[in-house]
Parts: sequence; structure tokens; C-alpha cells
Amino acid sequence: MVSGRIRHIAVFTLKYPVDSTEAENFLADGAHILSAIPVVENFEVLRQVSSKTDFDFGFSMEFTNQEAYDTYNLHPNHKAFVEERWKKEVERFQEIDFMKQDF
Repeated sequence: MVSGRIRHIAVFTLKYPVDSTEAENFLADGAHILSAIPVVENFEVLRQVSSKTDFDFGFSMEFTNQEAYDTYNLHPNHKAFVEERWKKEVERFQEIDFMKQDF
């Protein structure tokens, strides 16, 4: 089992133009809903600036441990956001979960 702090990043492209009202609403709603889940720390909405990838946005957040991350994934607000918004409005995505590597 994973132990230690986890940084979860979801990079994604929406079905809307980057500068559209719909994209802004999705990002704002995601920030409001997901950052309110008690185990979520350091939530950030990110905009891609590199030409090395074609994803447009990212949500980044941290969890104190695997238990907190599991709690987030099972939280009713997260599940509702995924079903009602993410699956309908995200064109494609990649999720990445990191833990600090100690040497």
C-alpha cells in the first residue's frame, strides 16, 4: 500500500474552446466542488502553456495519504462531478499520481 503524501494531477481537454464561457464555468465549478471535499489540499486549476503537450488544462491537488485519496474518490461530490460534468464535458484526459521519491 502507498504511504505518504500523494499529488494527484488530472490534465485534460474540454469539448469547448479554451477561452469559452463554458470552459471557464467548468473550471470554476470543478474548483468549487472538488476543493470543498474535506481531504483535498492545495487544489489548483492549471492552464497549459507548453507546446510539448496538447492538453489544455489541469486540476492538481494533494492528499495526506492513500486513505485520504480513496476517501476523495468515493466522496459523493466527486462521484457526482465525474458523472454529471466530467464524462459529458471532457474530451480526453490523463491522470497522474505522484509521491515524493526519497533517496
